[in-house]
Amino acid sequence: MSREFDTTFPSDIPIPTDDGACDHLPGMTIPPLSLPATDDTSIKISSLQGLVVIFCYPRTGAPGETIPDAWNSIPGARGCTPQACSFRDTQREFMTAGVNKIFGLSTQSTAYQQEVKTRLNLPFELLSDEKLEFVEALSLPTIDWEGKRLTKRITLAMVEGKIVKVWYPVFPPDQSAQQVLDWLTEEKTAGQKFVGNRCMSVT
Repeated sequence: MSREFDTTFPSDIPIPTDDGACDHLPGMTIPPLSLPATDDTSIKISSLQGLVVIFCYPRTGAPGETIPDAWNSIPGARGCTPQACSFRDTQREFMTAGVNKIFGLSTQSTAYQQEVKTRLNLPFELLSDEKLEFVEALSLPTIDWEGKRLTKRITLAMVEGKIVKVWYPVFPPDQSAQQVLDWLTEEKTAGQKFVGNRCMSVT
């Protein structure tokens, strides 16, 4: 598998802090909305079956794009490619742990995301919230960048359309997938069961 892309990020970037902007999410039922995916289908998130993980990220850079210092200075902004690759490289572990689907989500266009999916060899689909329907329905925190609203880095675990776990802020981004896997292990150790792909706890 090719690794001809940058999966690193500066060690001195500012660390994001929890501002409480996602405190309302645990236990929320996802509204019945559909988003375009990189396989040219439309995904109705609220109807997804079983345990689903969605990692929301601000934006991935284009090939050859120079990342400005202004972007690096935004806490939690940098690191979308390393985050996506962390889920790519642990895909099998997620399936073994009982996760039915993994999706990435950003406010970038599907056409842009399709290039990213191909370039990074991602085995899961990316969802485009270009119209900000998901962001606004869930009141997700955002970043204003060059006239566009981008979602902050958030990871959601859902069962039958209900949010059962939220990771926010997510840092470092290249450890995002492992954070979710660690939670799955803790749930199993604590005796929480995803019986019939239905999680019995909300945290």
